[in-house]
Amino acid sequence: QVQLVESGGGLVQPGGSLRLSCAASGTIFGLPVMDWYRQAPGKQREWVATITSGGNTNYADSVKGRFTISRDNTKNTVYLQMNSLKPEDTAAYYCDLNGYRAGRGYWGQGTQVTVSS
Repeated sequence: QVQLVESGGGLVQPGGSLRLSCAASGTIFGLPVMDWYRQAPGKQREWVATITSGGNTNYADSVKGRFTISRDNTKNTVYLQMNSLKPEDTAAYYCDLNGYRAGRGYWGQGTQVTVSS
């Protein structure tokens, strides 16, 4: 069993910044690929960013240049630094680990990010 707990969301003005964290615990083999997703009201869940065990990263076009994904392997934690936030970034944000949540079809509550002018 794997547990994933997101934190760091909140209300921020356009142009502001937030840093999200996702702490993983439970049965984890090796160093997993970790991802961030988001889902806005009335929209499909959207992939945001990926970081591999070796530290390679990839981003959705909508967040390139503004978001940075990183990880701390000693803490089994992945981060998402979000800068220059836009109202379009408003969503519930979720992390995943080797597709664990995607495979189960259960994502939990995530952490809410609201960008409001």
